[in-house]
Amino acid sequence: MTERRKTRPIKVGGVVIGGAAQISVQTMTKTPTEDVKGTLEQIARSADAGADLIRVTCDTEEAGVALHEIVKGSRLPIVADIHYDAPLALMALDAGIQCLRLNPGNIRQPEKVAEIARRCQELGVPIRIGVNAGSLPDRKALSRGRGEGGPQEVGQRMVDAALGHLKILEELGFQDIKVSLKASDVLTNLAANRLFASLPNRYPLHLGLTESGPTSTGAIKSAMGIGILLAEGIGDTIRVSLVDQPEEEVRVGRQILANLQERPTGPNLVACPTCGRLEINMMPMVSRVEQALLRVRRPITVSVMGCVVNGPGEGMHADIGIAGGRQKGILYRKGKVIATMPEGELVDSLVHELERIADEDQELLAAGRELPVGIPEA
Repeated sequence: MTERRKTRPIKVGGVVIGGAAQISVQTMTKTPTEDVKGTLEQIARSADAGADLIRVTCDTEEAGVALHEIVKGSRLPIVADIHYDAPLALMALDAGIQCLRLNPGNIRQPEKVAEIARRCQELGVPIRIGVNAGSLPDRKALSRGRGEGGPQEVGQRMVDAALGHLKILEELGFQDIKVSLKASDVLTNLAANRLFASLPNRYPLHLGLTESGPTSTGAIKSAMGIGILLAEGIGDTIRVSLVDQPEEEVRVGRQILANLQERPTGPNLVACPTCGRLEINMMPMVSRVEQALLRVRRPITVSVMGCVVNGPGEGMHADIGIAGGRQKGILYRKGKVIATMPEGELVDSLVHELERIADEDQELLAAGRELPVGIPEA
């Protein structure tokens, strides 16, 4: 990866964003914020999945009231999502949220923006300026070259909008800011963020594609739109936006970081893509292993291979794995054979090992201890 763009660190609760800090993973609750119980349940599941931060909408007075209880019960720092309504921003700050997602350009009265900025400064709460291509006031701003705006032109208008919002806050002496520039397509997303990163500023960037779609397609688009930028050294925190549960967004985000080796984060499953050489029933095996890995938090590589060509080699390089052929197979651990067994016992043996690792991870996390990388030798 290219060396990270140098940015000014900000602090969201206990999470540092920018500077030399690790890239953090965010998600957003999908419940009405007034549903305190449901919202806290989603936050807990997101924390279990490895989220660092979570965004919660605050679009009504009832939501602003509910935030008091949500902040108290949350295991993650909360970013309140505010649009247009200055009093709701102040309600969210009074509730104790740790960051505001705000477009100063959406709140037209300068005195209201100044009031919010002063209150944020008093509390040490940063502001995220979030610009979306789909909500630019200029209706020419359509992505993928539709209408009059191609990716580069739309990206430029997104950056201009962000700079306009930054100017409002900078003139008030407020600089505890992060910026996001999001589009629903990869090319516009790349253009906007590359352009902003080339400018002489040190504001940290929040990366993501907005409205990327269901997991089957949205994970691919997000991996491209976020992963390419991270590989170029651009980006300090990420959110994968999917039509799915928050914990699934976190899982995909962590996988993007893991594959870029930005930080060791969670399990990596290496699985045979299957071909005519396949000699065992792979697909149900992989599904069961995927399910078992949902509870594993430490960085490990798990291999599930189905023939004698690549199987043994991949298994030997994994922390733990199985390789099968001709109705039998081998369970590996750190390059050593644990056991040879019939095909019908292979996946049960691997899942048993993964469940033991997952239980150990949960115990370590509950005790506030750091998770190990990998697993010991057999």
